[in-house]
Amino acid sequence: MGKPTGFIEYEREVPKERDPLSRLNDWGEYQLPFSEEKLQIQGARCMDCGTPFCHTGIDLNGSTSGCPLYNLIPEWNDLVYRGRWKEALERLLKTNNFPEFTGRVCPAPCEGSCTVAIHDPAVAIKSIEQAIIDKGFAEGWIVPRPPKNRTGKKVAVVGSGPAGLACADQLNKAGHLVTVFERDDRIGGLLMYGIPNMKLEKKVVERRVNLLKLEGITFVTNTEIGKDVTMSQLQAEFDAVVLCAGAQKQRNLDIEGRESTGIEYAMKYLTESTKSLLDPQYGEPTISAEGKDVIVIGGGDTGADCVATALRQKCRSVVQFGKHPRLPDVRNIDNPWPEYPYVFTLDYAYKEAEARFGRDPRQYSIATKKIVSDEQGHVKELHTIDMEKIRGEDGRYTFREIPGSERVWPAQLVLIAIGFAGTEERLISHAGLEHNNLKVKAAYGDYRTNLEGVFVAGDMRRGQSLIVWAIHEGREAARECDKYLMGYTNLP
Repeated sequence: MGKPTGFIEYEREVPKERDPLSRLNDWGEYQLPFSEEKLQIQGARCMDCGTPFCHTGIDLNGSTSGCPLYNLIPEWNDLVYRGRWKEALERLLKTNNFPEFTGRVCPAPCEGSCTVAIHDPAVAIKSIEQAIIDKGFAEGWIVPRPPKNRTGKKVAVVGSGPAGLACADQLNKAGHLVTVFERDDRIGGLLMYGIPNMKLEKKVVERRVNLLKLEGITFVTNTEIGKDVTMSQLQAEFDAVVLCAGAQKQRNLDIEGRESTGIEYAMKYLTESTKSLLDPQYGEPTISAEGKDVIVIGGGDTGADCVATALRQKCRSVVQFGKHPRLPDVRNIDNPWPEYPYVFTLDYAYKEAEARFGRDPRQYSIATKKIVSDEQGHVKELHTIDMEKIRGEDGRYTFREIPGSERVWPAQLVLIAIGFAGTEERLISHAGLEHNNLKVKAAYGDYRTNLEGVFVAGDMRRGQSLIVWAIHEGREAARECDKYLMGYTNLP
């Protein structure tokens, strides 16, 4: 511990952001880099506490507490404070394959369980993590390191999101010949098409993918299991298969008027936008918010990304509906440390909406009752009612409509961002996988499916979750797959 009183002497700082209004004119990342001097000061705020909860990585009362990757956070915080950046990078990469992703898009449960956060703002762990890996690339410390020896075993990894990439990386390190199959035209899964450029520039994803290629991993795009290649073909050609296809069955709205045109799934909207941005020959996105009143249904991060995207497409207005009340400014008594803190924050998209329209776009405790279309069948308005969240005697919450609170909202584009139900049925059915409510059955820590030599990891097994859980499960499934192939494993 380099600075025993650092958490007392220094205030929390995070990287400054580009001006919210001016950044709407481009798709670049919205955060500005931190100076090394400020990063060292932020590293000094780490207490090196006797029992660091920041890397516990557990589910606590329905949310994640600490980092599921068990990142050695106090160690690399101290090394950054001392200016020993290369050593900090080595410690970071021992547990996390892709800090450049988590440092940008992870919601940072590590900070919620930081011991400093009991009374003061948490250590800026996420910002330090991103700075370490970005400096590693900038200094040329990160170079291809293909395995010295090959086992001759071949493994197919299905899906190239964070779980699939982490699994492939680990199996390649073990010396196996790894082929990653992706049904889209680019590698990265939701990292590529589900997260917009202003949060995660695609050159960052492509940089890592190119590194994995140089280390010996083969990537096959535009290939869908059950359509372009069968599961039985994979099992015949490869010694093992690891399924990391994610939870891509999006939840739908079952309300009157849902069949109207102009109502789209959020992920389709974000994908179209990114494809148009990356490929000029792709042309304009087929779904555009330009000149439209946009309503996003769903109060989560994907909904916020839709808001930010609609603003850049020059929408006329944008509103985001959420069924829950506004979060409190400080932790409630029933949300104690070290649980993830459910408190009010102003995400990047909402700052941009305030700058553009003068208000936060979020509407709380609201339910959409019906959709009304015009004579051409295109959505023209949404009818809503306000709700009240009530806690029953059994401790469970229910929602009650408030009579007289009905409202009508103009809309020419409605984006559904209410999460994912699980893995798509056609993949489960084609492969003959046992599942529970579209989550493929496999024990945590074992990851074997009902098919011989076939493993599953990430959202496909656990349901919609965080990027750190995806990487965690991808690493663990690789370990179990390696053990299956070799009879032992040296993977962590």
